[in-house]
Amino acid sequence: MTLYHFGNCVALIYVPYYLTYKYSGLSEYGAFWKCIQAGCVYMFTQLAKMLVLATFFPDTETLGGTSLLGEFLKSTVDLADLVGLYVVLAGIPGKGHSKVLTAGIGWATAEVILSRALLLWVGARGAEFDWRYIQKCLESNVSLVQHITTVTLIWLWSRHDLNKHFKPMVTALVILCSYKPMLMELLIQVLGSGPWMALLFKAFVTLGLGAMTLQIYAGLAQSIGIY
Repeated sequence: MTLYHFGNCVALIYVPYYLTYKYSGLSEYGAFWKCIQAGCVYMFTQLAKMLVLATFFPDTETLGGTSLLGEFLKSTVDLADLVGLYVVLAGIPGKGHSKVLTAGIGWATAEVILSRALLLWVGARGAEFDWRYIQKCLESNVSLVQHITTVTLIWLWSRHDLNKHFKPMVTALVILCSYKPMLMELLIQVLGSGPWMALLFKAFVTLGLGAMTLQIYAGLAQSIGIY
């Protein structure tokens, strides 16, 4: 039973990533090694963030609980992810959806391997079934959509032919994506939502951001003739 539960969790996490890679057409472009390079940049970026957090933010606890200012400053360090994604995009040849998806899938896959593999191996193989691991698996799928959305926004922001009226909106969405985890946790605590409602709320917000990003991307792609 425990092995069956573990297999279900692994499939629920990694199969959507594989299907996204396969049916998005990236396999036809030979983008596998570019995804690996994106994963390496992800690991280097996370190492740099850990060093900064350990050096400048060793303890954000106060007598009343977690310091809101400390959490904000820690979330500011996540802006390094935007720099890392920009570097990944700059190193991928091509244009259109293949470039964005290669960076997004490579980055998201590295994150899910490093953050979920050990958790599942240690926890999902336990003697008792726990819905917490199913929730973590579904949250990883939401993260895939979020990473692709963030990469698309960075790509749009870097384009010189983007309509100037969209530039402030794209910039605001990029910053929002960086601070989104902190804002989500804060809202969930304020609303007192349970784990399933919190997951549904995160998915709804992520899909909303993705829909807005897709609309801007589709308009630019149509105007300059890329797909």
